[in-house]
Amino acid sequence: MTGVPIALARRRPDPADSWALVDRFGRVHRDLRISVTDRCNLRCIYCMPEAGVEFLPRHELLSYEELARVAAVAHRLGVVRVRVTGGEPLVRRGLESFIELLAGIGFDDLSMTTNAIGLARRADALAAAGLRRVNVSCDSLRPERFAAIRRGGDLRVVLEGMAAAERAGLLPVKVNVVVLAGVNDDEVVDFARFARETGRVVRFIEYMPLDGSGEWERARVVPSARVLETIAEHWPIEPVPAPEEDPAAPATRYRFVDGRGEIGVIPTVTQPFCGTCDRLRLTADGALRNCLFAREETSLKPLLRGGADDEALARALRETVAAKLPGHGINEPGFLRPARSMSMIGG
Repeated sequence: MTGVPIALARRRPDPADSWALVDRFGRVHRDLRISVTDRCNLRCIYCMPEAGVEFLPRHELLSYEELARVAAVAHRLGVVRVRVTGGEPLVRRGLESFIELLAGIGFDDLSMTTNAIGLARRADALAAAGLRRVNVSCDSLRPERFAAIRRGGDLRVVLEGMAAAERAGLLPVKVNVVVLAGVNDDEVVDFARFARETGRVVRFIEYMPLDGSGEWERARVVPSARVLETIAEHWPIEPVPAPEEDPAAPATRYRFVDGRGEIGVIPTVTQPFCGTCDRLRLTADGALRNCLFAREETSLKPLLRGGADDEALARALRETVAAKLPGHGINEPGFLRPARSMSMIGG
């Protein structure tokens, strides 16, 4: 990684360090999501249009070395967790080599979000490269409905991917479920039972205005509070105790009182958690974003390809964090959705 001293990249970040990524509201940023591609092998109804999607030309994508260079500078500034995202990260060739680069930097946590198409045959190699865990997107446990929501894909293949990840030691396997009213909200109890029977952590995510077709409607949002009430009617649940909880994590965790598993909710729309957000996002073409819903972003590509040193990259990261707004504004009258959709940003 040109310009990234490995000894420096491995230095333990100190939140009190003057280099730390702290915004105007005192939020210390320790989490970086890196998208490696905007391409995907599925067309989920809440994410991408069924047809007519234009993807970035390959020369516009940052190389793995460029992405890893940004990651190493971010680590120097206090970032301790990285998640690899897309699109679908497994569609980009040689992903294992990128995981190996990231693992060499020394992050406390290195994870990936995937639709699990192709995960079964690559789980071992990813684990060997240094990946620690995976989040698997799965919005239905009914094969026909799964295919309808995903506009393709095979539920059996995804379940096999989860099992392979577990065998490879990519634990815990977290299952992300986007809940849509009138589409799959009648499966909340089924997914809770799935969590209890498999030991996988199921996380129910509110439908967000980040779909590529721009058809998001608030009426299709299923409040996380309703999800919890539905589950509690069948099995008592309780919040995971504070010492075990990361206050900056997007999911609020609950465990079953009888000890048989855990679920989580991500109430982005109805109960925003912006006050504890510690995340940055780097898109596949090098745009740094301080919020999933940001209207502005900082392109690092000119710096990376123009001979800038690491100090210039560090300044860009600090300035981007400093410009972060107090919240995403979804519930404000003047809210404008970002120009990029979820698949273009990275989850």
